[in-house]
Amino acid sequence: MRLFKPLYEFALRWAAKPRAPWYLAALSFVEAFIFPVAPEIMLAPMTLAKPRRWAHYAALSLAFSLAGSLIGYALGHYAFDLLRPLLVDLGWMQHLDDLAKQLGRNATEHPWKAFWLLVAAGFVPIPMKVASWACGMVGMPILPFLGGIAIGRGKRVFLVAGLIRLGGERAEHAIHRWIEWIGWAILILLLLLVIYFKFVR
Repeated sequence: MRLFKPLYEFALRWAAKPRAPWYLAALSFVEAFIFPVAPEIMLAPMTLAKPRRWAHYAALSLAFSLAGSLIGYALGHYAFDLLRPLLVDLGWMQHLDDLAKQLGRNATEHPWKAFWLLVAAGFVPIPMKVASWACGMVGMPILPFLGGIAIGRGKRVFLVAGLIRLGGERAEHAIHRWIEWIGWAILILLLLLVIYFKFVR
């Protein structure tokens, strides 16, 4: 069954539209504190459609991700108890508790230790939205928080856009050819991660 190739072709057509940057900005903003779909899903086809705009698109996504992370920070700081049932349903509580404890210890010793933890979080399967909430829960100082989020998210969006820009048409042809395999592999990986964190860990 072909599922991802038609979606990818639709995303390519949609990404070339004049309002696509606004949609990328909105997705980056909302994803930073609650939405489960990563902005790279829009960023990649937009870069393929207009390769010379790769840095602009990456910077736009990063700027709105930072703004959204402040919402996550505020929710973690001021509304955590109220939203606890939702976080349990989303499966975030264990991640939040673990990260909050580690951030709390680091912030107590020195705020910039927590900064390096946020930078490292971009390399592991911890959603940045979870990190934003956890930082708000422990009251991490805002400058190390924003700096860590900026580097953690920035290296992702600039790497994705930059690699696609360098790959050019070859990258587009490769993605077009293998998108079904890539899509199903990612879906299976996400399912295995959910099973691991729900039933094994």
